[in-house]
Formats: sequence, structure tokens, C-alpha cells
Amino acid sequence: MDIATRVWNHKWKIDPIVRSLIDTDFYKLLMCQSVFRNKPTTQVSFSLINRSKSVRLAELIDEGELREQLDHIRSLSLSRGESTWLRGNTFYGKRQMFRPDFMEWFENLRLPDYHLEKRDGQYELTFEGSWPEVMLWEIPALSVLMELRGRSVLHDMAKFELQVLYARAMTQLWEKVEALRKIPDLKIADFGTRRRHSFLWQDWCVQAMCEGLEGAFVGTSNCLIAKNRDLEAIGTNAHELPMVYAALAETDAELAQTPYQVLEDWQVEHEGNLRIILPDTYGTEGFLNRAPDWLAGWTGIRIDSGDPAEGAETAIRWWQGRGEDPRNKMVIFSDGLDVAKIAELQAQFAGRCRPSFGWGTLLTNDFRGLTHGDRLAPFSLVCKAVSANGQPTVKLSDNPNKAMGPADEIERYKRVFNIGQQTRQEVVV
Repeated sequence: MDIATRVWNHKWKIDPIVRSLIDTDFYKLLMCQSVFRNKPTTQVSFSLINRSKSVRLAELIDEGELREQLDHIRSLSLSRGESTWLRGNTFYGKRQMFRPDFMEWFENLRLPDYHLEKRDGQYELTFEGSWPEVMLWEIPALSVLMELRGRSVLHDMAKFELQVLYARAMTQLWEKVEALRKIPDLKIADFGTRRRHSFLWQDWCVQAMCEGLEGAFVGTSNCLIAKNRDLEAIGTNAHELPMVYAALAETDAELAQTPYQVLEDWQVEHEGNLRIILPDTYGTEGFLNRAPDWLAGWTGIRIDSGDPAEGAETAIRWWQGRGEDPRNKMVIFSDGLDVAKIAELQAQFAGRCRPSFGWGTLLTNDFRGLTHGDRLAPFSLVCKAVSANGQPTVKLSDNPNKAMGPADEIERYKRVFNIGQQTRQEVVV
């Protein structure tokens, strides 16, 4: 595939930015089914949050083009082949991962409307409605904004200039693949949908990983690419679940229990490698200290903020204190990864646990140093649940630079979850 030509002709209708409702991360569908079962009437609001204020999206991206892409997403529905794949495929060793009632709902779904306006050089993009519907906007919305920003930079490049750009980017990625080949017992997956350069580029990166790493590459979070390339769809759960559950709590006592209520609901449907704890929404150490004993029997943990080595060491000590053998436990690293950090963490934890890596932005969107002014450098863009049934959501994280929510609610959550001194760290996309 000649990516440069496809980019040069990006007005082709064959290349909408989001081309399917399953052009999303697998964990969103797993979470959506859980929400559909447990909290179907909860009303939520999601909002776009650009942490990289220097990237002024409303000055780079044409509003009409943005609306065209968002309206296209609202026209999408599951195809027969996509429905068959979700209904009949084996995921994580389980047939019929998605229940018939959920699939019937999903097959009839059209995403709800959006609200868009410009303010201070940025776009304010919000989605409101029932939680199962609105949550499926997150990944497509991020994909659209990321790709339109890239298209704005690439717009004035001629065809041969684009060919050279993509040749350099391919070479840069392949050099990373060659370096990863040298890491013993590596297990790595593509987690790069939400901040990818484009769908075509993510698909190319996944194919390169398949060929270059063979068995070390265990799959992709992107459902459409997994389906098209006959790969494992990878993913479990995210901060969204405890954030919304917490916003629904009526007392401080209920609030303190919400992270564990999320996982109680989760284990009703899932077992094995889907029983992965994400502990950092309200502080990893406190979460583990207060965790019920049954959680120690889960398969593993995902480290998504703070110092990754420190997080893994904390998990290992916790398992040991609960009578579990950490060597049997999976530790998934998924925050700010690139080759050097992956190699370092693998060397530090191989044999002490089962390290695994979800490689995101710097797999699917690393064009650093390839354009004048580094205008394609990745940036930090998120789309988060900001309220549930009219109450604000809060995220504390192990890195206070990732915290979000009203200041008074952040202080309340810090008190309830007994958050002590935290170290600020640069947010690496």
C-alpha cells in the first residue's frame, strides 16, 4: 500500500478517518457490555481535554471538516461481518464473549449527537446521554482530532515529499522493531488507537510488528485491525469505570468502596487474563492496602501512571504479603513507553513476574524530528467522562499532572482515599 498517495488524496471517500464502529479499542466494548448490564440508565457527559495547550487545535483544524468526520461516525452501524466476528469469535479463550442482548443493542446502535464550539484556540467537544452510548464516542473522537491535526500539517506537502516522510517514519519504526527483537521473552501488544497518526498508519505499524516480532507480538487493541488481520484483540478495562461509579456514590463510605465494586461487577463476566487490576485511579498504594483478599487472586495488574518500576515493585510486595507468588502474575506496562523503557523494564522484572507491554503513541504516532518545526510530534489529548447523573467525576492518578476534576472534589477524594505526598512527573504521551 502506498500510504503517501492515500494521504495525498485524503479527500477520497475510501479513507474516512473512522470507518467502522469497531475501529475502536477492545476494552471499550468489554466495558460497554459491563455498563449495559450494570448501569444502563446512568446519564454521563464526556468532554475533550487537550493537555498540550500549545497545540491550538481550533487554529489547525477546519470546523467544517471536523463536523463532516463526526457526522460520518454518527452514520455508522455494525456490518454483518463485524457482528458475526463479535458474536462468534473466541476472545481470551472464551466463545461468545458478547451476550446476545448486548449484541442486539449494539447492532441497532447509532452514536448520539455531539456539541462542538471554539474557545481560546481550542475545540470544546462534548457528548451527553446514556452511558453505554456516549462512552463509545471516546476513541473515535480522539482518532478524528489526532488525524485531522496530522492532515493539517501534511496538507501543503507534495507527493514526493510525503513519500520521503513516510519512508523515514517506516525506517524509524523498523529500527525500533529490530531493537525489540533483541529483548528475551518479550510480550508486547499495540495499544495505539487513541492517539494514532492515522488508521492506515496504525494498520501498517501492526503489520510491521507482526512480521518483525512474530510470537513476541501478541495482538492489537484495535478491533477492526484485529478482525482484518486475524489477530488477538487485546484489552481489559480503564479508569472510566471507577470514575463514573465514584461519581454515583452518595456518601464518603460508598465512595471508598467504588473501586472494588467495579471489579466485583467485572468478575461476574470475566476470568483469566481479563482479570487485570487497574489500581491507579485513586492511588495505587492505597488501593492495594485496602483491597479485599479475593483481588490478590486475580491474574495481574496494569501500570498506567507514576513511575512504572515503582508501581510494579509495589504490586510484587502486595502479592507477596497476600501469600501469592508474583512470578505467576502478569504486570502490564502501558504508560509512555518506547524501546529503551521497554527493554529496561523487561530486564528488571523478567523472572520476578510476567511482564507485558501495551505500546501506544510512540508505536503508532512517532514522527518526531521528521518535519520542520517538529509539527507532527505527538501531543496529549484525552476524552474523559466529566460527569455522571449530574455529579462531577474525579481522577487522581499516581501522577498528579494527570489528575482531573473540580478542585474541591479532588481534595475530597484525596481525603477519602488517603492520598499523601505525590511526585509530579512529565506526562509522556
